[in-house]
This record gives sequence, C-alpha cells and structure tokens, in this order.
Amino acid sequence: MNTKSTPYDLENRLIYFAVSVIDVVEVLPSTKAGNHIGNQLIRRGTSPAPNYGEAQSAESRRDFIHKIKIILKELKETRIWLRIILRKKLLNPHDSVVMTLTECEELIRIFAKSERTAESNAVREKPREANPSTSYIEHSISAISDARQAPPGGENRKISNVEYSMSKFQVRGDCQ
Repeated sequence: MNTKSTPYDLENRLIYFAVSVIDVVEVLPSTKAGNHIGNQLIRRGTSPAPNYGEAQSAESRRDFIHKIKIILKELKETRIWLRIILRKKLLNPHDSVVMTLTECEELIRIFAKSERTAESNAVREKPREANPSTSYIEHSISAISDARQAPPGGENRKISNVEYSMSKFQVRGDCQ
C-alpha cells in the first residue's frame, strides 16, 4: 500500500486548505465582527475544494474555465478576509492565519496559471467538425438557397429577400 501523497495533488491540498480555514474560524472571537467574518470565511474558504471536484468533471473546456474562475474568485475573497483578520488583530496567535494566507496566495497563483493555460489552449483548439448544430445550420443554409432558386408557389415557394436576410442574420449568430 502506497501512502505517499504527491506534492501536486490539488484536491488534497484544497481539502487541507479548507480545514485550515475552519481552524481559523473556530478560534475567532464571538463578537459581531468575528461572527460576520467567520461566516464569510467559512463559505468562501471551503468552497474551492468542491468546486475543484466539479471542474474535474466539467462538460467542456468552457465549463472547466468557468469553474476555475469560480475557484479563483473564492480564493481571492478568502485572501481578503484573512488579511482583514490580520489587520484587525482579531486573533492573538497569528501563525495559523499567516500560514493559511500563504497557502491561499499559492493556490491563487496555481489556479490563475491554470486558467491562463486553459484559455490559451481553447484559443488554439480547432472547432469540432462533428458538431450537430453546425450540420443543422449548414442544412438550413442549403435549404434556404434551394428555396430561393425554386419557382414561386407550392411547398417550394420562393422566399422573400427579407426572409433570406433574416435567416442569414440568425445563422451568423448576430441575433443571439
């Protein structure tokens, strides 16, 4: 049985980060400010781990990038709450807050780079040829062209220039 954990296991790292955030929140004072900051910190600081799980099962590259952006947003907000705790000196032992803040900043750098890489790869990725909507659009353009050439009347009546222009407008995606 191999008990070694790889240093780049982000899921475990995010789980440990969430536990660290919980540890910080549990020692915050039970004041109005401490409770408010604690509630916000619990929500933001524990969400990157499950959001990373969602990103791993993203349905598309675009979905993956969106989920990574959510993780980054939550990490950045967590960083601000941790900095507020330090600035306000809400806790006497600062070590746990400083360590959590340091880990938060490292995770932000990791996910910012991941987002840039994913977006760069998305730009370089060629569009898929087997896209069902593409074949539908191509079929629609072909049908519109055929209808414009057909004699007036019946099922193959000639369509007006306005109908043809509108169909081109919609196919280009300008109406979406």
